[in-house]
Amino acid sequence: MPKVIDNKPLSDFIWQMRIEVPHLVSKARAGQFVILRVNDTGERVPMSIAGLDREKGLLTVIYQVVGKTSALMTGVPDSGEISDCVGPLGLASHVDNWGTACVVGGGIGIAPIYPIAQAYKEGGNKLHTIIGARSKDLLFYEEEHRAVADQVHVCTDDGSYGHHGFVSDVLKKLLDDGEKIGMVMAIGPVPMMRVVANLTRDYNVPTWVSLNPLMVDGTGMCGGCRVSVGNETKFACVDGPDFDGHKVDFDLLTSRLSAYRPQERKVMKKLLEDPNCRLSKAVKAFKYPDE
Repeated sequence: MPKVIDNKPLSDFIWQMRIEVPHLVSKARAGQFVILRVNDTGERVPMSIAGLDREKGLLTVIYQVVGKTSALMTGVPDSGEISDCVGPLGLASHVDNWGTACVVGGGIGIAPIYPIAQAYKEGGNKLHTIIGARSKDLLFYEEEHRAVADQVHVCTDDGSYGHHGFVSDVLKKLLDDGEKIGMVMAIGPVPMMRVVANLTRDYNVPTWVSLNPLMVDGTGMCGGCRVSVGNETKFACVDGPDFDGHKVDFDLLTSRLSAYRPQERKVMKKLLEDPNCRLSKAVKAFKYPDE
């Protein structure tokens, strides 16, 4: 069983877990993902790779508490274990020298764009990194990104830190100011990726997005993670997770992501009411935005 080196909160509902899986780490590349289970009866959840320490064999995942399994993950102690961690899965992000590249991360997407930013920089690109969150307390990895990028732009929806507005605002200004960006990679909430893709289409800038549809086996057999890209059905687990953002059917992706929302809320409510469940005080107080 994989050993969890440490598991700590970056904010009330965003946590960082480092897992000792040297064989997986030795093969993993930026843009790929893993599937893990907290316990033997738990669901298999896909997690983007947020960091790779090849010397120590450590995988870093950043996760946000949005349901039962992510809540249970917060209860795994330092030096504890999880049932399994499978990967690397999916295709690695394409890396080339485009001259200038830009990575855009919104919310939890700030994490998976970090290894991609490293790969783009190692590929010889000048690099702009744009990260954004609803508020300052939900930002993380800023210093890690500053250590890689030529320029880091920080945004908050409420104006509590950095640019008061959206990541797309900063990207548009860069393009309007004449920055010759050869590639944009955007990861984050579906509405954010849609806005970025629509923006860059008008500037004829190639743009990739990393998709996170519902997933079961992660090997292309179940078809649960199907998405429509350029009017063709693709499986995010084996054909992605990166796809041409100008060709993604974001309406279909949005509808599929909400397919089991009532069931997800039901099991989360049951978990939070369980007095024997080991959760932090903040997680026990979890509420959905519309509650």
